[in-house]
Amino acid sequence: MNRDPKIFPDDDNGDALWNMMLQGDDLSKPREIDFSVIFSTQEDALKFGEVLLFNRQKVSMSECDDDPDFPYEITVHHYIDPTHSGISEYETLLQEYAEKYNGTNDGWGCYEQ
Repeated sequence: MNRDPKIFPDDDNGDALWNMMLQGDDLSKPREIDFSVIFSTQEDALKFGEVLLFNRQKVSMSECDDDPDFPYEITVHHYIDPTHSGISEYETLLQEYAEKYNGTNDGWGCYEQ
């Protein structure tokens, strides 16, 4: 099977989606995708989470041991089609808002369909 660079561009998101497809995931099925955004302070994480809640986004917050400089994680549970453009555009939107609160994207994941 050949990888179509229009559907699976040569970047982290394209690689992840390509691997999902190779493992048998049905990428035509929309699903909840969990986007992680990390923060250095609890206050910044809460402010970011409040903005998302105000915009009717489903969020959760937890402490994160992966990076001691960014110990607070907001996970945004967003229901979309698992496409490169959809995921990349939403990550860009999250990053634009997260930067206002000293946060940064830390990846995404979802369950296989």
